[in-house]
Amino acid sequence: MMNFSIRYSVLAFFPLLAACAHAPQDAVESTPAPTGKANLEQIIETPKLNLPNVALTDRLLYEFLLGDIAMQRDKPELAAQAYLDLAKTTRDPRVARRAAQLAYEARQFESAVEAFKLWQELEPSSPLAKQMLLSLLLSGGKLQEARPYLQEVLQTDPANAGRTFASIYPLVARSADKAAVLEWMIDATHAYPDVAEGHLAVAQAAAAAGKSDLALTEAHRAVVLKPDWDVAVVFEAELYLNSDPAQGLALLQKYIQSHPDNRDLRLFYARALLNQKQFAASRTEFQRLLKDRPDSPDLAFAVALISMQMGEMDRAEQELLQALSKGGKEENTVHYYLAQLNEAKQNDASAQYHYRLVKEGEYVYAARLREVALLDKAGKQGEAREVLSRAVAKTDAQRAQLIMIEAQLLREEKQYEATYKVLAKGLEKFPEHPDLLYQTAMAADKLNKTELFEQMIRKLMKLAPDNAHAYNALGYSLLDRKQRIPEAMTLVEKAYQLAPDDAAIIDSMGWGNYLLGNLDKSLEFLNKAYAANPDPEIAAHLGEVLWVRGDQEGARKVWTDSVKTHPDSEALKAVMKRFIP
Repeated sequence: MMNFSIRYSVLAFFPLLAACAHAPQDAVESTPAPTGKANLEQIIETPKLNLPNVALTDRLLYEFLLGDIAMQRDKPELAAQAYLDLAKTTRDPRVARRAAQLAYEARQFESAVEAFKLWQELEPSSPLAKQMLLSLLLSGGKLQEARPYLQEVLQTDPANAGRTFASIYPLVARSADKAAVLEWMIDATHAYPDVAEGHLAVAQAAAAAGKSDLALTEAHRAVVLKPDWDVAVVFEAELYLNSDPAQGLALLQKYIQSHPDNRDLRLFYARALLNQKQFAASRTEFQRLLKDRPDSPDLAFAVALISMQMGEMDRAEQELLQALSKGGKEENTVHYYLAQLNEAKQNDASAQYHYRLVKEGEYVYAARLREVALLDKAGKQGEAREVLSRAVAKTDAQRAQLIMIEAQLLREEKQYEATYKVLAKGLEKFPEHPDLLYQTAMAADKLNKTELFEQMIRKLMKLAPDNAHAYNALGYSLLDRKQRIPEAMTLVEKAYQLAPDDAAIIDSMGWGNYLLGNLDKSLEFLNKAYAANPDPEIAAHLGEVLWVRGDQEGARKVWTDSVKTHPDSEALKAVMKRFIP
């Protein structure tokens, strides 16, 4: 059985089925129970039709009641089947119509097709029966079976052929066989060469099937036949925007010049310009729209975002404030962008102010993290952790992220034991989260929990065998403790193979070669690492190798330059104390 997935909206061009169906239920409830033999027409009122002369037997009355009771008890499938059985028995078009309605509403595809076919057979003059049957078959992918019904609908109402073509394409578009849909659509429309909607339907099918040249030809034909039809113009422009953006924009501009009051098309044009990174032109179009609708916060917001994109921060700020003053637009979103703008202008105080005003919406989580980052930047780790506690995570990834951020704040305050406890507790909840596992291992290493550190890192290697930092962490830890040097170098070399441009890993390669006595090779690696990242620990290593090689002046320069920017570096202090008492 096929899945019945027809949405009511796709049949919008048809009259509502429910409006045309006369439910027997109401008539049954308002009709006294028959005292003897009765005709079916006595309990179902309807316009004059060619009706069968069927006696209302106890059995038929029971089946009517069964169908209605099933509906009342929210059993639509049972009700639909009951009325379909009744329709087959009575061959009454009114019952068939009711059966079709119930099967359609119950999403019973096969039953609905059967009921509509029966209704159409019993009431051949009903356009609704033909139209609904056609739509069901097309939506179910039964293109060839639908062909005669489409021809009948078109022949019955040729004046509305365009409306028919426009309405059937969304139904066939869901078929997986795009080539078959295109072939079917070409065949269905070939007898109507002057109907613009038919050409557009072919263009849409051709685009879906990857036939871009045919799609452009058919879309252009639709525009020629119906030059004021903006739907066709937009589709042709969209095709060009994918292959020849300048041509697509030119088409839109030409149409807008002759239809200056078409706001929807101008909005599409403004967005197309934005997508093509023509920011100034796009902003001009948005401003034109804003002039016509000065109270629109959405348009004011769009103009502001474009100004931000263009780097005109002061102007963008005024435009965002203008959007905020209009209301309507999500205020939380505007505050978020005002915060972003002020952060870009390095006005951290204003940025924090606007981040705090983001209370809900899609940016609330990001706003809390940026607020935390700015407080951390200002050295206010305690306040940052308080704000962090108010951040609401919606996914496990965000929950793990909050744990690691809290740990980072504690580590910056040199609360290493607390850092480890936070991470270890988090690892209990997410035992196989690679980043959390790595951070916990590093916190254990900081507390000289070397066995635990190595266990965690080796677990990480199994979970993420391409994680270069895992190999480097264990390898460098062994080098730093001058233990198992050959094994340590094997690990570091593995890391280097995975991430040859990582400065920390290059530093490990240099330090390992130094411990092995390969001073020239060591210096090569350390110079490369220091050039990539003048980290104080790398500076400490580079200076030591220079000193041992006899370049004491060079060593002093590296250390003194680094200590100017990293005066609190323990690594620099330790190495300088050893070599410069």
